Amino acid sequence: MHRRSIILAAAAALAAGASAALVPADAAGPLQVAVADGKAPGFVGITRWLNSEPLTLEDLRGKVVMVTFWTYGCYNCVNTLPHVTQLYEKYKDQGFVVVGVHTPEFPFERSTANVATAIKRHGITFPVAQDNDYATWKTYGNRYWPAQYIIDKSGRIVFTHAGEGDYDTIERTVQRLLGATT
Repeated sequence: MHRRSIILAAAAALAAGASAALVPADAAGPLQVAVADGKAPGFVGITRWLNSEPLTLEDLRGKVVMVTFWTYGCYNCVNTLPHVTQLYEKYKDQGFVVVGVHTPEFPFERSTANVATAIKRHGITFPVAQDNDYATWKTYGNRYWPAQYIIDKSGRIVFTHAGEGDYDTIERTVQRLLGATT
């Protein structure tokens, strides 16, 4: 998350009565994935699923999956949402699934009602897993909002990206994995 976003989010949190961010103490450093043999970790410790029944990566085997870590109060995350939702809409009928893992940065972002409102406001139709306790975040070894992990049909992470941008590379990766052309 960029410095400006941290400042804006901290100001919003303080205005909402929050006293501290929920960012884990070890939330700095390079994007790393805690995987064995390249296999993507599963979804663990999910508080609630929105837009979907609970999913597992085993359920999604044979599909190309993007796991995107986000939180609705993050300016950078909000900037990526139109690209992620467009990508999902464009390729969902070809075997592409996006799973948004909403991991709160501030206490007010833990509210399921607030997350549901954000989902509606941003036109998100893909599944969203609410990761209030950072269990999936930690399993992935994630350290950034937003962050994307693209998983191939066999369940291996083949691409990671933190922050905004690189949308063309992300789409080309999805197309390659799907065998799609557009």
